[in-house]
Amino acid sequence: MKINLASRSPRRRELLDQIGIEYELIDIDIDESCHDDENPEDYVCRIAREKAEVGKSLSNNGLPVLAADTAVVLDREILGKADNRDDVISMLQRLSGKTHYVLSAVTVIGESEATRLNISKVTFKELSADEIEHYASTDEPLGKAGGYAI
Repeated sequence: MKINLASRSPRRRELLDQIGIEYELIDIDIDESCHDDENPEDYVCRIAREKAEVGKSLSNNGLPVLAADTAVVLDREILGKADNRDDVISMLQRLSGKTHYVLSAVTVIGESEATRLNISKVTFKELSADEIEHYASTDEPLGKAGGYAI
């Protein structure tokens, strides 16, 4: 089976490669801003759905379209993606020693459309300034929700 992947994420491509799914990549760009009074669960599902819809509109091969979105949520606040080292440090300081949630939504559009949401509860140990600084000095957390990859 082959699908269209509506994503810019190297990690999504890597995951599909690991499980042997062939795909055509569709480079999509949408506004990922949160709407006023939108709860995190609705937000992540909406973004996954919008990515899939844009991917479907850009594809011309009739293959199903897969899109996904992930958000890190601390105290009902979506932390967003780390754009730079300072973002990483700030987010990790906030997450240190606390429990938060990672919301991942996946949408598939084929003959019909389906969106599924997974919620993972994650607890960080208390992170030292050195641990945060070391991790922030790598490229791994850049562009990642919450400033980390797991």
